[in-house]
Amino acid sequence: MFTFLVVIIILALLFDYINGFHDAANSIATIVSTKVLTPFQAVIWAATFNFVAYFIFQDHAVANTIGKTVYPEYITLPVIFAGLIAAIAWNLLTWWYGIPSSSSHTLIGGFAGAAITHAFQTKGMMGLTSIVELEKISKTLLFIFLAPLIGMIISMFITLVTIMRNVWLRIVIIILSVAGTWVLFNQFEQVKLKENLAKLYRVDKYEKEARKDPSKQPQVDKANGYVKEAKVFLPAYDKIHAAGIADKMEAKGLFKPLEGYKGQDAVKEVYNLDSITRQAKKDATLKPFADSLNKAVDGVKHLTAQYNSVPNEQLADSVAVVMQMDAAQKALLLEKLEKIDVRKDVVKSLKKADNSIFMYGIAAVALIFILCYIYVDVLREPSAFRKANMFKRLQLVSSAAFSLGHGGNDAQKVMGIIAAAFVAYNEQKYGDISMALKDLGWVPLACYTAIAAGTLSGGWKIVKTMGSRITKVTPLEGVSAESAGAITLFMTEQMGIPVSTTHTITGSIIGVGATKRLSAVRWGVTLNLLWAWILTIPVSALIAGLVYLITSMFV
Repeated sequence: MFTFLVVIIILALLFDYINGFHDAANSIATIVSTKVLTPFQAVIWAATFNFVAYFIFQDHAVANTIGKTVYPEYITLPVIFAGLIAAIAWNLLTWWYGIPSSSSHTLIGGFAGAAITHAFQTKGMMGLTSIVELEKISKTLLFIFLAPLIGMIISMFITLVTIMRNVWLRIVIIILSVAGTWVLFNQFEQVKLKENLAKLYRVDKYEKEARKDPSKQPQVDKANGYVKEAKVFLPAYDKIHAAGIADKMEAKGLFKPLEGYKGQDAVKEVYNLDSITRQAKKDATLKPFADSLNKAVDGVKHLTAQYNSVPNEQLADSVAVVMQMDAAQKALLLEKLEKIDVRKDVVKSLKKADNSIFMYGIAAVALIFILCYIYVDVLREPSAFRKANMFKRLQLVSSAAFSLGHGGNDAQKVMGIIAAAFVAYNEQKYGDISMALKDLGWVPLACYTAIAAGTLSGGWKIVKTMGSRITKVTPLEGVSAESAGAITLFMTEQMGIPVSTTHTITGSIIGVGATKRLSAVRWGVTLNLLWAWILTIPVSALIAGLVYLITSMFV
């Protein structure tokens, strides 16, 4: 099976490479069609910022979303293999015909299609909700239409503001827009802070358990109570940051339940309980053993809740007696208790919600635009030639911003797939996708390198579609489209919703075309693109299902 794992990793990086040259047009189509850069210069420019995204995007939320589209019990190496083959096939097909389809959606469709086929083949007919996370997939489906629409509206707004003759009114609108964006991103930050708190106190987990067993609802209410107490400190995040909030939470005694959870996790890890529970879902003969072990671990809650109130050695002794541990298990438990650092976990979790780098970045770009407008329209005599040159230079900034968003979003898809493959290969060692990504530090670097290398390879058929067939694009309109695409990508990332960079930039280009006149957009081409977007997930799922059936005969 190790050889099969290596094959899957190679295929995943190959998909990442193909994703790069398939989606290269997203970043370079307008900058090439406006002749700001040559094709060779443009791909180097885009690839550079694809890779720079490695140093900016640290949360890996997209990787977790992709990897957790399917429930863990249905993720196997043949499922991942079939999903990758389907995704690669659809990407190459759409690239050959010059159709800017979504690599995100083809990967999700392929992964889900293979998992559904695997579930039906092994367990017979069953509900989709027990195989895939329909909530994640439904949001992805919804943003097939919303992402390009948002990009189109923003690009139309930017274009209309840019062509205003009164430069001071234009600058005032830009300042107000940045202020509004700052407030919006601050709200996104607050929402993510609350979500991360809820994850710390395991609200989602307890809610799922309560849906199956209503008697566990008090546990949900208790966890929500802790979150409610901690939430009062969040509005001060920008002043005192994660460390300050952690101090306030600790002073109020809100670390105590987290320490209890961590103590109980340590007991579970000694017995590999999570792995046994997942295996029991596949093998009914293991269920009685898993249930009894879960009950036993649940019975030491009152002891693990004493973590940090009694010495670790005393806590390990008490748990060892109740659980009837041998000397090796007791030593392992003590080792895991010593490693618990709740404060560090709280600070790290809260920092993941920090979006200040995006907020300051947007403000800095807006300042560059304002200074350029003042120089060209106020300090110098207005000139059409000088304005055209200004927008050519500004397009370098907007293209770089979009390339950052492209790299940050798309490289993470493959990270999630590779992490899922390692979990499927050795669940006891890697636990879940988040743990695997933490342990496999080489995976993010490899994925960002692969997508940057793919972008260097270009994708000229799609460049032609994006840069000229939808609508003719000038440097001014290129700046508007790329800026709108970048803002949309950063916004949806903050909302935790995976979107297609392809769909986003396509909608943005349509928006700049529509500001001239509706007939400036070639709607026939646009409708063909829309059909490709709609078909991507179901066709990828169907191909993956067929590939899985063939693969399962040999593996």
